[in-house]
Amino acid sequence: MMDETFLTTEEVLEYLQVNLRTVYRLIKAGKIPAVRVGRQWRFRKRDIDAWLDSQRPRGATRAAAAAPARPVTGATRPRVLVVDDEASIRDLLSKTLALAEYEVDVAPDGRSALERMRMYAYDLLIADLKMPGMDGLTVIREAKRYKVDLPVIIITGFSTESSAIEAVNLGVAGYLTKPFRVPQVLAAAAKALGE
Repeated sequence: MMDETFLTTEEVLEYLQVNLRTVYRLIKAGKIPAVRVGRQWRFRKRDIDAWLDSQRPRGATRAAAAAPARPVTGATRPRVLVVDDEASIRDLLSKTLALAEYEVDVAPDGRSALERMRMYAYDLLIADLKMPGMDGLTVIREAKRYKVDLPVIIITGFSTESSAIEAVNLGVAGYLTKPFRVPQVLAAAAKALGE
């Protein structure tokens, strides 16, 4: 007989680093199997791990980069572009947003982000403020040329009053300072997309 490890809802929240709403969305969508025990949910750890393996952002990102351009019209999941020069932040945001049922692409710098925006239509842009070469505010200004009403969330570890004022003037939907928590990102994304 196999050793089955079951997780409580609280353990899944900690394991996946997501909020309760996201876990319920995943259950409802049939992405992660759950068993109701009394008034609580129980999750088989191997099912969670199998689902996580199927959602690996690196493989999805490579596949998206190789895929031909396609419009977002008719897509059921909001498409998000994450731009940050730190690989760990890109990976964290990509994984978090993918778990919350967003289609995610990543770019390591402003120039790459604008190239992706020329090929694809995005529903949300999440951009780091300070990056080598082209900074986040420049990326946002250029992105607004492609899509004037594109919702934008800024993430930064170096917030200044002048950059915050310029961000407001550019009409950003959210402004998160590092270190941020996963629920903050998901709440900001949902708010920016009007969910």
